[in-house]
Amino acid sequence: MKKTRSNRRNNEIMKKNNFVQGAFIATLGIVITKVLGILYVIPFYDIIGEKGGALYGYAYSIYLVFMAISSAGIPLAISKIISEYQTLGYYDAKQRAFKIGKQIAITLGILCFIILFIFAPQLANAILGDLKGGNTIEDVTFVIRVISTAIIIVPVLSIYRGYFEGHKFITPTAISQVLEQIIRVLVIVIGSFLTLKIFHLSLTTAVGVAVFGATVGSLASYFYLIEKRYKNKRKFAEKELNVKEPKITNKEILRKIMIYAFPLIMIDIFKSLYSMVDTVTVVKTLGPIYGTETAESIMSILSTWAAKFNMIIISISTGMIVSLTPNLTSAAVVGNIKDIHKKINQSFQMLIFLILPMTVGLSFLAKPVYTVFYGASKYGPIILSFYIFVAFITALFTTAITITQVLKYYKVVFISLFSGLLLKSLVNVSLIRQLYHLGLPGYYGSILASILGYTLSFIICLVALNRKCGVNYEKTVKQGINTLCGTVIMVIGLMLVKLVVPISVTSRFLNIFIIMIYTIIGMIIYFIYMYKTKSIEEVYGDKILKKLHLKK
Repeated sequence: MKKTRSNRRNNEIMKKNNFVQGAFIATLGIVITKVLGILYVIPFYDIIGEKGGALYGYAYSIYLVFMAISSAGIPLAISKIISEYQTLGYYDAKQRAFKIGKQIAITLGILCFIILFIFAPQLANAILGDLKGGNTIEDVTFVIRVISTAIIIVPVLSIYRGYFEGHKFITPTAISQVLEQIIRVLVIVIGSFLTLKIFHLSLTTAVGVAVFGATVGSLASYFYLIEKRYKNKRKFAEKELNVKEPKITNKEILRKIMIYAFPLIMIDIFKSLYSMVDTVTVVKTLGPIYGTETAESIMSILSTWAAKFNMIIISISTGMIVSLTPNLTSAAVVGNIKDIHKKINQSFQMLIFLILPMTVGLSFLAKPVYTVFYGASKYGPIILSFYIFVAFITALFTTAITITQVLKYYKVVFISLFSGLLLKSLVNVSLIRQLYHLGLPGYYGSILASILGYTLSFIICLVALNRKCGVNYEKTVKQGINTLCGTVIMVIGLMLVKLVVPISVTSRFLNIFIIMIYTIIGMIIYFIYMYKTKSIEEVYGDKILKKLHLKK
């Protein structure tokens, strides 16, 4: 009896999700992890300060590049292959693809760990060079080696997530991400506090404990998914089609994984390289202008503190992609062009609908938001108010480049990636210097260079999808303009509120209420406008309005 109830509960969890449901669940899970990733920063910042934040950012910027090499493209590739074979009824090939994917992930994870651990001193030297007065090469080397341990586990974890997502079981992967983040945050905050405040060890050791949270969190998530798969074996073994499965060799499956994964790996590598360009140029360029200590503080804001808010915006596109990849793959396998066009446009419309007002709202409230999380800062709010727009264009670019990859326009993927990064690399230092000489904040040059790079890549993808696949963006453009109008009206309303409720206060406690007031009023204004113009119904369908009891 107990066993039956347990299986029933598992079956309730392990239900397949359609595109909109999957996008919502995946986005919700990822947004929760990113919100947790911001909330922990409040105590973490107080514990380690800006110098510790810079050290933490150095480790993570290097870690993300190696994570991209070892696992970034593989989960989506596995998700795509599983979805493809499941749609065609090739069940044996599906299971072998999963096993081969795990073998690849384990090999790449161990290899990247060894390389990162051995060459950590050289990487630290590339970051700091001859600069003195801040973190040392030994400090950076230590934290890079500590965080490298996560690379052994995360690639295999990503394979399991891709396997679940390929079957359109989005809920378990969303739960695993939240679990991973909760464990990671607990290790970061409690570990760094105990290390620095209780045991009175060095700042470097405290940051080392904090970055080790990535390893502990990924382990917890990994074991959760293993258990979930074991308890739901029958769900994965269900055969929806009875077809004669052609003979597909392991070599063919491996080749398909590599073909699908390589562009995805390159996407994440190139995105990580944007941060790497800043890591190796910003401090060196700003150092002679502002001084090494100030330059490192600015870099810590760009790489760690302000970046936390950007990840909330970007996470929405990530959630969209998790659901979009298997659904778009299924439509492409059966040649349903109409459905492909619909899903592409719906993805952009849903994305813009959500992230445009969020981006503008965060920019508007940059000072109280930054003050609540990090306290008073000379550069933080100024950087956040502009840097948040990098998240907006990154989210659009990530969605566009993933769609391009899923539809197998690989040449376009590489042209788009290379063009954007090349532009960023060429203008980064010159824009920093030019803006400074014009009397503007020099660090805005780095932010502007990122916006220009991602915009170029985004446009290349849109043009390619139009020419090669015939995607018409007319409805998306109209919807985007309407979303922009709603956002402008929201800002006008907030500016009127500003006449009554001032934003510039130093108290963290008061700033919380200010943020709540502005957020609630902004949401109400935006929602009413989008409801009256029927934008919500056009983007999400009338089902969501019926669930909210706004339509009969």
